[in-house]
Amino acid sequence: MEVILRPKGEIGIMVEAEVINPETFACRSKEEIEGLVVWQGPTNHPLSEFFEVAVREDGSPEETSILIDGDVSRVKHIGHSMNAGRIEIRGSVGMHVGSEMSGGSILVKGNAGSWAGMEMKGGLLQIEGDAGDHVGSAYRGSWRGMSGGRILIGGTARSQLGGGLAGGEIVVGGDVENFCGIRQAGGFIIVHGTAVRGVGAEMNGGMIVICGGIRQLSPGFMDAGQEDGPVLGENHLVGIFNKLLGDYAISKNPKGVLYVSGGGVA
Repeated sequence: MEVILRPKGEIGIMVEAEVINPETFACRSKEEIEGLVVWQGPTNHPLSEFFEVAVREDGSPEETSILIDGDVSRVKHIGHSMNAGRIEIRGSVGMHVGSEMSGGSILVKGNAGSWAGMEMKGGLLQIEGDAGDHVGSAYRGSWRGMSGGRILIGGTARSQLGGGLAGGEIVVGGDVENFCGIRQAGGFIIVHGTAVRGVGAEMNGGMIVICGGIRQLSPGFMDAGQEDGPVLGENHLVGIFNKLLGDYAISKNPKGVLYVSGGGVA
């Protein structure tokens, strides 16, 4: 089953659209999908108010794909709690894309807003452009962020990437900003560009690799020598990396590992 959504025009107030999910669309008719409820501020509207809908054939959630043909940067929660199927977005997308997802795949051919992959448990979230703050992180008031799956970002990401990361993999092709991997307890993060400061702050497990250097190293990390070509999952890194352990600011025996290429300071 394939469902094609085409935005009808510009959206002012953000739209919350958790219903854009293969599991929700599976085995529904075009008319049923058009009538699904989305929220804009305090009011609800049918999905058809914001999207033209086309449906091809029927299928299970595992066989269902959703193609969003256009910019949906003012639409939030697409693919929220998704556990099967596929979503492709041919444009940019708003906040919370793929949040709490446990399976399936989402491909964003533009940029993504903040909280992408929040508390993700499985599946694949691929963002070809840039991403906002808190990718793969824990929600406000929680300590446990992403626990499984993969997030791949082709461009840059902003602050608190992988906050509270407990498992899974995040790979960023460009730079990140502040507090990447804050409170990380497991999993690994690879940043092919630079980081600003606070990398691994309060970290007690997992691994972080910063290939382009860090402007200001966190004070709770201690030098553990150098390593040639460390391997993280399926990622075999090339070159000499400084290995640091931490964060000693919160534990006498921390299990966090931070690899930084070159001299360590960007």
